[in-house]
Amino acid sequence: MKTHVKALVVGGGAVGTSIAYHLQKAGWETMLVERDELTSGSTWHAAGLLPLFNMSYATTHIHKYSVDFYKTLEAETGLNAGFSICGNLRMAQTQDRMDEYMLYSSVAETAGVYHEFLTPAQIAERWPLVRTDDLKGALFHPQDGYINPADVTQAMAKGARQLGVVIERKIQVDGYRWTGSEWIVSVTRMVEQGGNLVPSEEKYEIHAEHVVTATGNHAQRTAKLLGIKIPAIPVEHQYIVTEPDPALVAYRKAGHAEHPVLRDADAKWYAREERGGWILGPYELNAPARFQYGVPDSFRADLFPLDLERIEAEYMSMIHRIPSSEVAGLKDDFNGPICYTPDGNPLVGPAPGLRNMWLAEGFSFGITAAGGTGYYLAQMMVAGEAEIDMASLDPKRYGGWMTTEYAVKKNEECYEHVFILHHPDEEREAARPLRTAPAYDRQIALGAQMGQVNGWERPNYYGEVGAPADFDHNSRSFRRGAWWQYAEAEAKAVRETCGIIDASAFTKHLVRGPGATAFLDHFTCNKLPKTGRINLTYALTEAGTTRTEYTIVRLSEDEYYLISAGAWTAYDYDFLKKASEDFIAAGGGTIEIHDVTTQWGVYALAGPAARAILAGLIRDAEPESALSNKRFPWLSCREIELGMCPVRAIRVAYTGELGWELHYPIEFGRYLWDLLLKEGAKHGLKPVGARAQNWLRQEKSYRAFGTELGRDATPLEAGLDRFVDLEKDFRGKAKMLETGIRSKCVTLLIDGPSDTDPWGKEALLLNGEKVGRLTSGGWSVVFGKQIGMGYVRPDLAEVGTRLKVKMLLQEWDAVVVEDSPHDPENARIRING
Repeated sequence: MKTHVKALVVGGGAVGTSIAYHLQKAGWETMLVERDELTSGSTWHAAGLLPLFNMSYATTHIHKYSVDFYKTLEAETGLNAGFSICGNLRMAQTQDRMDEYMLYSSVAETAGVYHEFLTPAQIAERWPLVRTDDLKGALFHPQDGYINPADVTQAMAKGARQLGVVIERKIQVDGYRWTGSEWIVSVTRMVEQGGNLVPSEEKYEIHAEHVVTATGNHAQRTAKLLGIKIPAIPVEHQYIVTEPDPALVAYRKAGHAEHPVLRDADAKWYAREERGGWILGPYELNAPARFQYGVPDSFRADLFPLDLERIEAEYMSMIHRIPSSEVAGLKDDFNGPICYTPDGNPLVGPAPGLRNMWLAEGFSFGITAAGGTGYYLAQMMVAGEAEIDMASLDPKRYGGWMTTEYAVKKNEECYEHVFILHHPDEEREAARPLRTAPAYDRQIALGAQMGQVNGWERPNYYGEVGAPADFDHNSRSFRRGAWWQYAEAEAKAVRETCGIIDASAFTKHLVRGPGATAFLDHFTCNKLPKTGRINLTYALTEAGTTRTEYTIVRLSEDEYYLISAGAWTAYDYDFLKKASEDFIAAGGGTIEIHDVTTQWGVYALAGPAARAILAGLIRDAEPESALSNKRFPWLSCREIELGMCPVRAIRVAYTGELGWELHYPIEFGRYLWDLLLKEGAKHGLKPVGARAQNWLRQEKSYRAFGTELGRDATPLEAGLDRFVDLEKDFRGKAKMLETGIRSKCVTLLIDGPSDTDPWGKEALLLNGEKVGRLTSGGWSVVFGKQIGMGYVRPDLAEVGTRLKVKMLLQEWDAVVVEDSPHDPENARIRING
């Protein structure tokens, strides 16, 4: 057995073989080990569907690459992967479902995925076996279909071998040890014994610079071996195969083409032809999670007993949609484990806390994603970054607070939500509330309608207390939801009086020590602030793109308080920790990195009355001047006292109004909330949620990480030149300058439909040609029209450029406006008092 390689891939399913293929093709000597046979995990019982449909920009690219790649395998390897390009028909029973498809249409257009819309009459004409009288229409992808999972895996494996990959079967990984420069992976040869796989006496050590785990249902075992958490836990998925349907057999004998994969999303199932009959795959309620703590040694290519009662409603719905299927008896059934994650996206990228260890786990649509995952993960590993932003799939989007029970509940919920409408404003309820800020109960009493970020409950908006009984705060829409009127009122309050926002979910790190200043100066691209001041800055990837946005508060000469996005706490900590270790190893001074997120709560106070509210509470020898520009200027930090609460007050506001972020010791949260609301009542203070804040920050062109800011654009492309100090050396600087300006971030005002705002997924067009895409969208209370931010070709970034935004399948006028269209001089932020 080979014992020294550049990269070792653990797991021989579709995902693992694709990764091995693409790593070797990228020039890395690669080896793959599989504890059983190739395809013996979920791959063997997968239905092999290849749906291009996905609301995620990154995942859409991954799926598209897979579909295109699989079509090339036979020419390269001589193996037919069984790709049936029959198309994929997503039917809609409701207008809301059609609205979902129209929003998806823009995502698909930005990624270059071809699709069509069909009317019920067109569906009936093409496929008369399908009942259409209760349909609104359908979305059709003519270029995808389904593939044989085992065949495509074997084709990728053969392609990998042809490139030089060594593939070893019946090899179980028993341990991982990092030496500081390589991984030593302990493995055992497995042998057959009475139908089971058991360890033999043959043991080896494999030395690898990099390791990728693609262990599927065995992710919990992998997590234990690595000493980390991986929220990838299987859920039962069953599908049935019918006997031949005489009407279908006659239809095909008449010379008609194969039906597309049929998806009745509102009925929660897919179906496709199978040897004259049908395969039905439901996504029903109450499918249980399995193997929460690991797969039993006795479980190989096995299945669970079928639970027909659980899928009875979906089966009857298929008969309703394909009436001829009623006479076809059941021929076969499958009920096997398929891995899920709490949000349904796989975990792809560097493992938390570990060097050169990469995860590719939690694939609920593994066949569809396998090809693209191998391609883009190989880019990340070999080139340092992928050409698309892969942050939404990063394994570190879940922190150490996550437990097995949480993952089980969310994964089961995710399974049953596969075909439930994915509204952009959806908030799923499982495992909630979990992480709550101190004033949570106070906010609920005021009508707060909560969302969650990184497990934290935070107000999305405050609904009317005592609203009419028939008013549904949980109603969702692809247009303006029930919450819209409340968010508009909150946004107006910030612009006209004052709003208070609970921002306790913000990520907060303390960086200190003799090496802290030198480290942060190289780690970030802006000048470091002076003591008592703050600065907005960015940490870059090795590719020169934006890795993280930080607000840095300098507490003393070598002590800094870093604030970043609440969704990315573990992601940011891992990056800071590893970068500081590299700095120390290179001869830098000692540095301490502390995650203090849960030690500090945050209330953001913003609006013209913010100073007056704080003036009534501050304990200071000269309270009348304590908050003036002279004593407390914009972009500065002071330790103050509000009543009996010590506060680290930062004069900054993400809404673009006069304001302060009030960082307080977490145990003072309820006291400070009550104090602020009581004093604020004299000045029109209004509690404000995240949705209004999102609109307000767009009026100031404030970029947000995960939307405008990401690993596929540099700070210069994001239009953040004023926060980049080109006079100093910093991480990623050379690559950033080498990249140049491929596209440019702009703000647009939009004359859109009367009942719909952009969500940040829409295509930007010029003369019918795609020239960019929105990354954020919403409503501007200042301008009384829709607003959005996004990226366009550099030549179209000039103020006054007129474009079109694709919404509801129509093109709407949009114009590029100056950065910070509201108060471009920042006069309101700096106003004295």
